Amino acid sequence: MPISERVAPVWHESRGLYEEFKAFIRRGNVIDLAVGVIMGAAFGKIISSLVGDVIMPPIGYAVGNVDFKDLAVTLRPAGAELGPDGKPLNPAIVIAYGRFLQSLIDFVLIAVCVFVLVKLVNRLYKPTAEESKAPSDEVRLLTEIRDLLKDRPTPAPGPIP
Repeated sequence: MPISERVAPVWHESRGLYEEFKAFIRRGNVIDLAVGVIMGAAFGKIISSLVGDVIMPPIGYAVGNVDFKDLAVTLRPAGAELGPDGKPLNPAIVIAYGRFLQSLIDFVLIAVCVFVLVKLVNRLYKPTAEESKAPSDEVRLLTEIRDLLKDRPTPAPGPIP
């Protein structure tokens, strides 16, 4: 079997996949999602800068001149022997909980900002009260039947056989 006969079905299938991908990209939702991801990344950098450069220094000063980036617990100090690249052969093992605290505050601030943004957007796109539509013929007929049954006197119960 020549190679052209083996490649032809794959080629036709990939052209269909390409057309499907083009249709997917042309949808407005994909572009909106891409813009949202890009804006979210930029917004995250702004919040990280706000936390690291504006909020944490006064908190660190109030706590006692502590730089949260430097807060860590050293499990094993670095070895004294240096490798050929000038780095220690046995690097230190450190739990940097200060950076974690800073990232946690970043997350909380981003979550609060997103919450406020969603609240504002929901308020802008609040659905308008729909006008009360006239009930359908079926609903009107069932309402009349219900009202007639309600107005009808109930017979007195007779003796139980």
